[in-house]
Formats: sequence, structure tokens, C-alpha cells
Amino acid sequence: MIGRWTQWKRFPRPDRGEHVEAPIGPGIYEVREAGNGALVTFGAADSVAQALVSLAMPQRSFMSWFRASGTLSTPNLEYRTCATSTKDEAKSAAASMVNRREIWLRGAA
Repeated sequence: MIGRWTQWKRFPRPDRGEHVEAPIGPGIYEVREAGNGALVTFGAADSVAQALVSLAMPQRSFMSWFRASGTLSTPNLEYRTCATSTKDEAKSAAASMVNRREIWLRGAA
């Protein structure tokens, strides 16, 4: 069963001791720019909280010094989440979001 979307929340800043408020279980998430609402990323995950934290926390491995970081700069970002019962439900909901956006964009063009 798919839950409801949460309200938009500012992305936490770890240097201030702030934490992500998200389901530990499966679900989907969206991250956008707070100023203009532009979508930054979204996805389905086994643990929504872990997925959001991995987006914001810098990688600390030796090899990360030689690669471009896959993390986001979070000062002007906000996120929302939606819990699901299973990861398969989360994947299906994320695919549905992609299809709706593509249809909308084709109609707007």
C-alpha cells in the first residue's frame, strides 16, 4: 500500500547536527530546489532515510579523492517522501511518476 506524500522539508545540514526525517523502510523520495521547485532527483529505495542520507553525505573512501562526488550540495534543497509496503511498490510508483511527467512534458511542448 502506498502512503501519502509528506510535506516538503528542508534538507538537513549534518554540520548543524540536523537529521533526515524519513521512513526507514521502503518508499519513494523527491528532492527539489527550494527557490524554484526544480526537480533535482527522485527514486525508490529499500530504506528512504538511508537513500537521502547517502545523497547528502560525502563519500569518505580513498578512491573518492580521485572521482567526482555523487553527493548534492544541500543549502537550498528540500525533500519529501512517500512510504510503501514493499520495494516493488516503490519502484512501480516511481515508474508511474516518470510516465506522468513524460506525458505532461510532451503535452507542454
